[in-house]
Amino acid sequence: MDKEATWKRILEGIKVSVSPAIFSTWFSQTHIVNIKKEKESFSVEIGCPSSFIKNTLENRYFGIIQDALSKELGEKTSLAINVKEALKKQRQENMSTPLFNIKKEKEDSLKKEIAVSNINPSLSFENYAVSSSNQMAWAASEAVSKNPGSAYNPLFIWGGVGVGKTHLMNAVGLGIIKKNSDSKVLFCTGEYFTNDIVEGIRSRSTQKFRNKYRKLDALLIDDVQFIAGKDAVQEEFFHTFNALVASGSQIVMTSDKPPHEISKLEERLRSRFEAGLIVDISQPDFELRCAIVQIKSKEKGIELPMDIVQLIAGNVDSPRRIQGFIVRIVSESKLKNIPITEDFVQSLLGKGVEKSNGSININPNEAISSVCKYFSIKKTDLLGDSRARSVARPRQILMYFLRTELNLPLQEVGGIVGRDHTTVMHAVDKVTSLASKEMQIRQDVLGIKNLCLGTKVG
Repeated sequence: MDKEATWKRILEGIKVSVSPAIFSTWFSQTHIVNIKKEKESFSVEIGCPSSFIKNTLENRYFGIIQDALSKELGEKTSLAINVKEALKKQRQENMSTPLFNIKKEKEDSLKKEIAVSNINPSLSFENYAVSSSNQMAWAASEAVSKNPGSAYNPLFIWGGVGVGKTHLMNAVGLGIIKKNSDSKVLFCTGEYFTNDIVEGIRSRSTQKFRNKYRKLDALLIDDVQFIAGKDAVQEEFFHTFNALVASGSQIVMTSDKPPHEISKLEERLRSRFEAGLIVDISQPDFELRCAIVQIKSKEKGIELPMDIVQLIAGNVDSPRRIQGFIVRIVSESKLKNIPITEDFVQSLLGKGVEKSNGSININPNEAISSVCKYFSIKKTDLLGDSRARSVARPRQILMYFLRTELNLPLQEVGGIVGRDHTTVMHAVDKVTSLASKEMQIRQDVLGIKNLCLGTKVG
């Protein structure tokens, strides 16, 4: 049996059942390690690159994989998922052949184009962790990189500090250049654009500025809110924006606020920003932070066990702080010649690292009381069997709050609410998905948190 071809067919079936972001994050790097035919069934071992992916596949998608295997193989299938890298085919290339020289020339040309475009080659789609909090932004960005100028133009990504906006925009630019190395792409900040136009006005070289920006295939502007309130800059950006869109060029912008909340932004610019696709990225949930910890630690050449991954994810709340904390772990470990253990990481967490939302100092009873008060429902109803929406949604939010804000294990949350861990898992996934799209859900969670902390609900 051709294991590679068999798994490819199975993945095609799974791809229909899950979202593109979920498939890319959890399934794309899996493979069949071994298939054994037993009496009236098959025994299949699936390999994946990390223990975090293994745990997620076992907890969330085990049934989907097993059903797909049984359907493909035509018999009952027992399934095991283990951490095993795929064996890469060893290919020896003749270093002196013209083919190699052509390949090297293309790689050199690509590197040069990336450097000229101010793109960071390390910020790609491949090392961007995806979950419901950023799935829409990731999917839109990938679509833009594949079809620049036609998928979503402009693409406006907004969110708080350190949630991954710049990473995504870099990935878009990198994808466009890799698809066509002749593409003229420029990544710059709103401050850089402002300084460029000010210098052009001062030195009377505005035509040079226009030639630089208006002949691009893709313009990527980070922190575009910086141009607000600067009349000359907004005037020039308005005409640059129109020229690029008219020529079919792609524009991607990031900001800490949606267009309608950026003060002193001209109405004509605001209307053009809103004419494209606007997507937001919320703060990463616990599972996504775990994935980010694994990606960042792997980039630093270390493989952290899952208990340490979860310890970091439960105490550091943003991708940027996670990256900084991983750097700190590695440097202090090497400097002091100390192995990276749970106690070592805990000692560093105790030295002033900001705690995540999951580390607020409240107990489950206080959380239950706050949910009851916030939604004006009785505790007996909240923890009872009623499936009415007015009770079921607050119950789901309670389970989400206990899991992500108090960082309690699934089984413990289930014990508190009187549900099994699979029900808790469904509730957490549901609220996480809703929170990525609906402002009201995020406000509800914040309101409950404020009640827990004894502050007024805004």
